[in-house]
Amino acid sequence: MPFIASFLRRIYLSLGELAWSALFLVLVLHLVASYLLFMLAGEGDLVSNPVDFLYYYVVTATTVGYGDLSPKSAPGRIITVLVVLPGGIAIFTAVLGKLLTAIGTIWRNRMRGLGDYSERAGHIIVLGWQEGQTYQTMRLLHSERQANEPMSVLVAKDLPENPASDCTDYIRTDRLADADALVRAGVAQARAIIARGANDDETLAAVLIAEDHAPNAHIVAYFADDRTAQMVKQLRPRVEAVGSLAEELLSRSARDPGSSEIAARLLSAASSDTAFSLPVPPLQTPLLYGDVFLRLKRRYNVTLVGMLSQGMTDLNCRDETPMHGGETLYYISGMRLDPAAIVWARMGDET
Repeated sequence: MPFIASFLRRIYLSLGELAWSALFLVLVLHLVASYLLFMLAGEGDLVSNPVDFLYYYVVTATTVGYGDLSPKSAPGRIITVLVVLPGGIAIFTAVLGKLLTAIGTIWRNRMRGLGDYSERAGHIIVLGWQEGQTYQTMRLLHSERQANEPMSVLVAKDLPENPASDCTDYIRTDRLADADALVRAGVAQARAIIARGANDDETLAAVLIAEDHAPNAHIVAYFADDRTAQMVKQLRPRVEAVGSLAEELLSRSARDPGSSEIAARLLSAASSDTAFSLPVPPLQTPLLYGDVFLRLKRRYNVTLVGMLSQGMTDLNCRDETPMHGGETLYYISGMRLDPAAIVWARMGDET
């Protein structure tokens, strides 16, 4: 009959490919056959309790052999030598080998960018790869990663394997503006996305796709053309568009020597004077910027340099500027503050 022929063919292919279903079928058949043979041999101690028999079968198949259960009769020992031991060892070896192969395949696929991190949350996604610059970005992100923060994910084109496996996971794609690649990178629950394509057009396309699929992520994009960066800032306020600061630093350093060094230290994670941000939670009682400035300086030895409030950034806030919660403070420090450790209710009391 066609059905039986198709069923037998499927079994043959499963056995030939050593599929998990075929291994499970062989294991069940061997287990049942061993049980029946011991029953016919009169090995009551082994077959009277299914749990005892399963225990004996497993410790025998894995060559552990504790010896607390063993066949007593000559036929039972012959069955163990000719059926249970060789068959069990063969099945155990096949299962172990298949497990190791599966683990190796998963690892190789992850290295080749074929992994899936769609369930990851609270991580940073980097779109695009430029030799040198992107690796430095990945290293900086990794150096500031908290103990409970998942590893970042790199989404890049045409790389045969992960170029920075020591500090990031990798998703391979044919184009940066690929929704499927972003989904595999866990874009839905990412905390931030950094986009830097081979050119501004590629970066812009990647940003637009990322915006649609990451409603809560902060998006940072680098544009070589400052005009493109300004356009993105106006049309896409969610995106923090970053342009080249080389010209500004050159002219500023010419008039104010050392300005480039200051900027470099403020942005470097390796510096002892680095700029960080601190979100302000909802406050029951409004606080004054000057009170918070003094409190943070005395208690944590950090220096406030500005505040983001209602979409506007002020780097020279007046002391009497009120804070109601929801603002972002920018400060200079040797380490990042833990927002949960700050008692905001006492900020105005101990100044």
